[in-house]
Amino acid sequence: MAFDGLFTFALSKQLNKLLSGRITKIHQPNTLEVILHIRANGENHKLLFSIHPSYARVHLTEQAIDNPSEPPMFCMLLRKHIEGGYIQKVQTEDFERVITFEIESKNEIGDTVFRKLTIEIMGRHSNFILIDSGTEKIIDSLKHLPPSLNSYRTVLPGQLYIAPPAQNKVNPSTISDDELKAFFADEKTAKEVVEHFKGFSSTHANELLFRIKQGEPVKSFHSYLDEIISAANPTYLELNGKTYFSPTKLTHLSDEGTTFNNLSELLDRVFYARAERDRVKQQAGDLERWIQNEVNKLKLKLKKLQKDLDNASKLDKYQLYGELLMANLYNFEKGLKEVTVINYYSEDEEKITIPISERKTPIENAQSYYTKYNKAKNALVMVQEQIEKTKQEIDYFEMLTAQVEQAAPADIEEIREELAEQGYLRMRASKKKKKPTKPEPEKFISSSGIDISVGKNNKQNDYLTFKLAKKSDIWLHTKDIPGSHVVIHSSEPDETTLFEAATLSAYFSKARESSSVPVDYTEIRQVKKPNGSKPGFVIYFEQKTLFVTPDEDLVIKLKKK
Repeated sequence: MAFDGLFTFALSKQLNKLLSGRITKIHQPNTLEVILHIRANGENHKLLFSIHPSYARVHLTEQAIDNPSEPPMFCMLLRKHIEGGYIQKVQTEDFERVITFEIESKNEIGDTVFRKLTIEIMGRHSNFILIDSGTEKIIDSLKHLPPSLNSYRTVLPGQLYIAPPAQNKVNPSTISDDELKAFFADEKTAKEVVEHFKGFSSTHANELLFRIKQGEPVKSFHSYLDEIISAANPTYLELNGKTYFSPTKLTHLSDEGTTFNNLSELLDRVFYARAERDRVKQQAGDLERWIQNEVNKLKLKLKKLQKDLDNASKLDKYQLYGELLMANLYNFEKGLKEVTVINYYSEDEEKITIPISERKTPIENAQSYYTKYNKAKNALVMVQEQIEKTKQEIDYFEMLTAQVEQAAPADIEEIREELAEQGYLRMRASKKKKKPTKPEPEKFISSSGIDISVGKNNKQNDYLTFKLAKKSDIWLHTKDIPGSHVVIHSSEPDETTLFEAATLSAYFSKARESSSVPVDYTEIRQVKKPNGSKPGFVIYFEQKTLFVTPDEDLVIKLKKK
């Protein structure tokens, strides 16, 4: 990651396109995010603010983010103070990770007032603060910081706003050439660069040092700084399991990487899956834990059943012991712990030793083995049925686990409803009675312009496959792997569409992190739902199989706006 002061400065320059823009709507999807809808220069924009401890950021977004049915108090306060207002200035100072939006608005009686929206992008110390420009006092903030937690500054309504403590470092845009020459006179480490200059993270420091080795230090420094500020080549790179991004190419890591038109598009790509996953965790953390507990309990139950099956499988031995004892009733007496007899049922007629109770008569010992045989015979049938049922339950909950992991926040409620309908959970009490709504599978468009739908949970899967799709449409699902139902809304899709739909199927499955994932496809008419089967479960026929590798970039590209 490299959301450092340099990146923040470059981003603030690009956000100047919002100047004179009017704030038309304000939403707060959760406790960590706020979205402003802005009309500027004849276009609509969505400006996302996040103070997530790992994904703190601000940028324009194209992603659709669901909002709660009732807006939080902080959202209502923002609407009161700045909805309908105009953005007058976007600024950041001295390469700090702080961006301030100055807004001209109207108060309740129609007088002009000025407000500041300040986002501090500082990891777990990030914050989003509304300030009265006239008094510099805090109106409110997403995160409160009382004096007991911070002796330097207090972030509470009514308190004077104090900026985070400035770092005692050199401003890279005002340093003289002589100072640069002196600093780079001897070889430097990335740590030394970070500690000397404002705004530099280790990623950008390493890139600077790499470029300096290729040329003259002063010239390399200025050209690199200009590249970052102009953000001509916003770059995203995944290397050895790590994610890197920057306003310019990171040549010290690789000459490759995905480039974007602007920094907001880059950030949308970087945080697309991560932020969505975090929103789901906020909404469904308890559900994930509950499902995992159920899986653990079922697996423990399966182990016990397997043990019972092993015991029940000894019924042939019990029957043999009983019959051999009956055949030898007069060859032993009460008081013995075991008896050795000839096994008449074996071709070799070898001798076999049978454990018996010394307190029972010969006939009682024989009857005891017959009783064990009958119990084992009945238990074998019941245990086998229970094992099959338990395996199906485990498959069902593991499928739900995969769905929760890949769900959007809007999909979670449908999963809860399904579990309630199946008798596993009680539905949460709601103040408002919701009107029944149709499930809404996620929509995509192939490169050829053909519609593709993806069910994100079992309600959506069943609705998509058996109600929404036509009998001639093409249905896809990962082979023997929990995943989504995918439908191409065409009877004769081209190869590109088929490949893209298969990629969607692999991506929205438990095999998202795998490669060469098998995906079956067939016509909808070949997909059947067995009577009494659980939601989302189907059988299908006459399928063909494709092998694809999940591709998040392709998924984003195909997503229907």
